[in-house]
Amino acid sequence: MISYLRTPEIRFKRLPNYQFEGNYIDIDGLRMHYVDEGSKNIDPILMLHGEPTWSYLYRHMIPICVAAGHRVIAPDLIGFGKSDKPIKVSDYSYQAHIDWLLSLLDQLNLYNITLVCQDWGSLLGLRLAAENSERFKAIVVGNGMLPTGEEKIPSAFKKWRAFASYSPWFPIARIVEYGSFKSFSKDERRAYNAPFPSSKYKAGARAFPALVPTTSDDPASKANKAAWRELKKWKKPFLTTFSNGDPFSRGGDLYLQQNIPGSKNLPHITLKGGHFLQEDSGTEFAQAINRLLQSL
Repeated sequence: MISYLRTPEIRFKRLPNYQFEGNYIDIDGLRMHYVDEGSKNIDPILMLHGEPTWSYLYRHMIPICVAAGHRVIAPDLIGFGKSDKPIKVSDYSYQAHIDWLLSLLDQLNLYNITLVCQDWGSLLGLRLAAENSERFKAIVVGNGMLPTGEEKIPSAFKKWRAFASYSPWFPIARIVEYGSFKSFSKDERRAYNAPFPSSKYKAGARAFPALVPTTSDDPASKANKAAWRELKKWKKPFLTTFSNGDPFSRGGDLYLQQNIPGSKNLPHITLKGGHFLQEDSGTEFAQAINRLLQSL
C-alpha cells in the first residue's frame, strides 16, 4: 500500500475563477480528483495538465469549451491538485501515471475523446492516445511532445531537471509564474501553492523532471517509441497550438506536423505566451479547440 498525503480541502476555498464541483474516483486506494463540466451525454474533451500545475491551469478554458456545447474533463494527476499525493519520489513512475489515467478513462467509460495536452500532459496523453486509439477522436497539443530519449536535450530542461532534483527551495507558484508571460495575482499564487501545504506534499512535482526519457535505455523509451510508431500512422485530427515563447518545446510543433498524418491541412496556430500558454492565451487556446471540433 502506498503511503500518501491528502491536501486539506480548506486550502482550495475561494480560489479565483475556480468554482467547479469536485469529482473523485478511487484507484488502488488513491483518490484522484477531476473536474467534469457539461452534459455527460456529449463527447468529452480531456484536458491534461503538466508540471507542476493542476486543473486550475485550465480554469479560463473550461467555461469557454462548455459554453460551446462540449463536456470537459480535467483531472488532477496523482501527486497534484486535489488528488492524493504519495510521499516518496520513488512512488512515481511514467508507467504509474499512464496506469492511473487509464483507470480514469475506464471508470468514466470515456470514448470519442478529444485530448488537449501540454507539458507532462502531452508526455502522458500522447502515449495514452497511441496505446488506446479506439478511445480518441482528435488531439490538440500546446507546448508538448513525446520524447523517446533520442532527442537533443534543451539546456533549459537540463537546468530545470537539476533544480527540481536538488534545490531545497521549490516554489510551485513562482515556477508557474516564471513560465508565463503574465504576472500572477496574490490569489493566483495562492491557488498554485494550494495543493502543497509543505515540502512533504511535493514528491510528485519533484519526480516528474527526472522521469522524462533522456537516454535510449530509459525505462519509458521502448513504450514511447512504440507509441510514435502509432502516431506516425495517426490520421485523426491532430492540431498544434504552441506558443511563441517556450524554451522547452520550441520547434516541436513543426516536428509533430511533419510526422503525424492527421495534422495535414489543419489550422495550426502560434499563440502568444510562455510555457504555460493556458495562462497567457487561454481564451485563444480554447477557441482553437472549439473551431476544430466544430469542423469535424
